[in-house]
Amino acid sequence: MNGPLKRIDLKVAFGCNNMCVFCVQGKKREKHQPKPLAQLRGELKRGYEDGGRELVLTGGEPTLHGEFLRVVREAKKIGYRNIQIQSNGRMFRYPEFCRAAAAAGATEASPALHGSRAEIHDYLTGAAGSFKETVTGIMNLKKAGFRVITNTVVTKPNTQDLPAIAALLAKLGVDQFQFAFVHILGSAAANAKWLVPKKTVIEPFVKHGLDIGLAAGLRVMTEAIPYCFMGGYEEYVAETIIPRTKIFDAGTVIEDFGKYRLNEGKAKGPKCPSCAFFGRCEGPWREYPELFGWGEFVPCRPAAPAAAPKRRKRGG
Repeated sequence: MNGPLKRIDLKVAFGCNNMCVFCVQGKKREKHQPKPLAQLRGELKRGYEDGGRELVLTGGEPTLHGEFLRVVREAKKIGYRNIQIQSNGRMFRYPEFCRAAAAAGATEASPALHGSRAEIHDYLTGAAGSFKETVTGIMNLKKAGFRVITNTVVTKPNTQDLPAIAALLAKLGVDQFQFAFVHILGSAAANAKWLVPKKTVIEPFVKHGLDIGLAAGLRVMTEAIPYCFMGGYEEYVAETIIPRTKIFDAGTVIEDFGKYRLNEGKAKGPKCPSCAFFGRCEGPWREYPELFGWGEFVPCRPAAPAAAPKRRKRGG
């Protein structure tokens, strides 16, 4: 999070062929048109000049932009070394699109899978058939040589399904998966009463899912789940490894997403200063305690020092 700028997050467009019930972008699709190629080219150059060498193309659904492949080519031409496509994964159901994206310079893909079966995934995405298309997309991405890093938004409807999602992702051969706790903005805020689970409820299902991924040899991470719910799994908290990131959003620029998270996005409760992870933990997105309060957040105790070996008595 600290140090020089490493990553650029570029919002390409805000339209999407899913209508996810948890979408943090909410109604941006109704307010903002896809960014013109000239604007995108300018933002790519600014990001690179500022020091960014890793790029995440996102939205909305970036693959629906009419000039998407050209944007990828421009990014590679400018000099970005790692180009990730953050997507719902549905366009990747076309093998030729996967191959074209790879040829243009994309190196990673981050498709989103929110259920282990269509009944759950399609319900959360609001798009019938999206589960089949996303799963097909993941398989095509692997065949095209992409590094595949999936994201699953943790909600009430899929909490108990998290282990099964992990098992499916392992079967599909992804390189990494992440469980990200729902951020209560946009559509998620409108649906919060029935959509947002309590962190104490999700904890065992998250850990079981992580265990399945680890047993399969995958890299696994979580996001927006504080350390007090990650006992024994602290090394999988993603916030500690997120590089310094600049975000080109719709009409705004977040210069340092890490500072934004700490100063504006997230919060810490009255008991947090006594936690062993106080200096490392970012706390939850602030909307969570506004909904549920701070009662669940029990400070972690420092690890007990190892006991010194007992000395044997001399003599008989």
